Amino acid sequence: MDRQTYTAELAGLRELRSEITAAEKVVAAAQKELDRLVAQRARKVAGLAGYEAAKADAVAKASGLTLADVVRIAPLLDPTPAALRVAKAENQAAAVVPTAAPVQALAPVAEAAPPSVGAVAPALTRPAPAVEQSAPAAVTAAVPDEVEDQAVAEVPVEVSAAPVASVAAPAGPVVESVPRELPTLPEGPAGARFEAVTSGLVSKRPAFTQQARATVFLDAASGELAVRDQVVRLTLGAKTPGEILDAVLHAAPGTERVYVTAGAPWHDGAERYSTLKDAVAAWLNAPSERWTTAVGSGRDKLAGHFVHQRQPIGRYAPTAAPDTGMVEVRSMGEWFDADGADVATCRMAFTLLWQALRRHWDDAVLMGSPSQTGRDLWTRTIPTKGKWAGGYPVLSEELRGLLHATAGQGRTELILPPRVPEQLPALVEYDRTFAYAKHLWKSPVGTPRRVTAAAFAAMSEAEQTKALMSCSHWNIRVTVPAGWNHVGLLPAPVTGERAWIYPSDPGTTFTTWAGGAEVHLALSNHLMPWKVEVLDGLVWEDGKPLDEWGKKLKAAWADLTNLSKLHGDERQRTAAYLASRAVRSVLLFGLGGFAQRPRLVTGTTPLTEALPAGVEILGQDEQVVTWQRQAGFSRDPNAHPELPANVWSGARAALLDTKYRDGKEIVGAAGALHAKPGTVVYFGTDAIALTERQAWPYRGEVGDYLLKGHLTGPIPHPVSQEHYLTLRGQGRVELAAKGAEQS
Repeated sequence: MDRQTYTAELAGLRELRSEITAAEKVVAAAQKELDRLVAQRARKVAGLAGYEAAKADAVAKASGLTLADVVRIAPLLDPTPAALRVAKAENQAAAVVPTAAPVQALAPVAEAAPPSVGAVAPALTRPAPAVEQSAPAAVTAAVPDEVEDQAVAEVPVEVSAAPVASVAAPAGPVVESVPRELPTLPEGPAGARFEAVTSGLVSKRPAFTQQARATVFLDAASGELAVRDQVVRLTLGAKTPGEILDAVLHAAPGTERVYVTAGAPWHDGAERYSTLKDAVAAWLNAPSERWTTAVGSGRDKLAGHFVHQRQPIGRYAPTAAPDTGMVEVRSMGEWFDADGADVATCRMAFTLLWQALRRHWDDAVLMGSPSQTGRDLWTRTIPTKGKWAGGYPVLSEELRGLLHATAGQGRTELILPPRVPEQLPALVEYDRTFAYAKHLWKSPVGTPRRVTAAAFAAMSEAEQTKALMSCSHWNIRVTVPAGWNHVGLLPAPVTGERAWIYPSDPGTTFTTWAGGAEVHLALSNHLMPWKVEVLDGLVWEDGKPLDEWGKKLKAAWADLTNLSKLHGDERQRTAAYLASRAVRSVLLFGLGGFAQRPRLVTGTTPLTEALPAGVEILGQDEQVVTWQRQAGFSRDPNAHPELPANVWSGARAALLDTKYRDGKEIVGAAGALHAKPGTVVYFGTDAIALTERQAWPYRGEVGDYLLKGHLTGPIPHPVSQEHYLTLRGQGRVELAAKGAEQS
């Protein structure tokens, strides 16, 4: 095959890719409609079970289902005599485990043959909080097993066969998702690797100071450039990377980093490409006589460009002297949404951010991204005295892999009818102020201790409670209790883009992993304890590796927030507000950086050279091929996925139940479980949307629920996450227009 044929074949492949993409969209739309109809049929079948004279055979014929399918959806329609069903169930239970095992009497009815035997965690009773919604009169804290067995009219998660929907929906009679099997802890010598650390790899306080880079701020739409204390206007031509760098370096020689505050030149001409990522890759690799892709050196070798739809990173070096230095082109959106602020204000925000951080770190330097900055600042809080003076050890690669696979991030869920009304009386948004900062005071340190089901069962109730309240991660089997009528409490793994759903139908059983904070809440919430079987677990020593870092960031955030409200100059107020948002990004993305997921490396290779092994081609032009590949785990001394996993679990639990304290006394509560059933519409990481306002106090402290938006109804229920975000924006505009204040 010659070069001309090769190029022609590639062009044909692009056309075929476009046709396949269009066909996939048609199939996805049809599948989504099929899923909706199947779910609707299942709800109707389950509803017919409420009619006393309903017959399974008649329902099967009318629905087009088999008799077995109908009975799975609505077990109350099972024509098998009750006595025979009981005898059959007893025989099945006897075949699964020895009858002498007392824990099996509490095994969930939805899994006839569980893969392993677990220890049932105790319901953790506690005084009811000062502010709460009372549960329906028919619901009691102690639900007899006979009543719970009647609740199997709902299909458990494991039975569903429909693919996951694009927006997470609540668990209904049929969960529109396919269960995803999570990894478990192996036995024997292989299991020991999950209680170990990586030899010779620890996080230590650095003995050097990062070098600041000469940075400018560019509005690519207007051509304005903020450099030092002045603003100049540039002519950017076609706004290719080469033309932008030529103009910037002419006006500001020595520039090493360019933040684009507006204009997003990487999206120019995006309509010519099948995907936005292709458009960005083409822009990053636009040919230039004077600039080439910087490949870095040392640990940054092959760094190249980072292809991202909205926040790409271009790294360039002079063609004539590629080893003399690198210039980065980055998006301001990595730090904050400029929201119309001009380049001078954005530069002022960076100055205020640096000054606020320097009050707490005398060696603070703003690096290229908030993630890099956050982790660098954290290393400068690692203790030099005490137990961890030698540094925090990095967990084994096996354990890090387990945490990546089993510890989800923020909860994002759109709750659909019939759980909530088709017509919403209002859409009220509450946002937890600087939420993750609330959960940094206690974190896991060191090597975890494995707690098997047998070890957990052998503990006293006090020891079990202590283990669950520690920094811990649990492999559990969960059953939603009979009579439950509120939102789901624990994540269930599913395939597809969403990855996690939150089942809430009584009788639903699923196996998952969850952090101690969430498991503890499921067992101790004021409405009704859930049934939780512990299959395995990891318990860490409680420590404070994030405490000092968090306190300093909270102080910087508070300083900037106050300045944004009190300063007499409007530009300064705006800059201070943007800087406070940047502090939030430093914490949020710095925390995420600890997760150190398997690296995704992007790069470019000339057409005349062979591609590296194992790459995925993103696109090509007449000169280079742009690719990406998974690079696995690096030997990163600051890789600590256990830290964000613990924070994410605590934040998800706080979306459901947050306590307000005066000293040690609980004086109030907030969160989804303290709203009426059927009023929660959406969860969005650190925010909740409801159909009515709540009497939740706001004190301006981290973790408090701030009223952010109120859209007056009636409003059609949002049909997708994008639809919800549109309504959310309208609600924020309406609330701002009314000049409402937090009550």
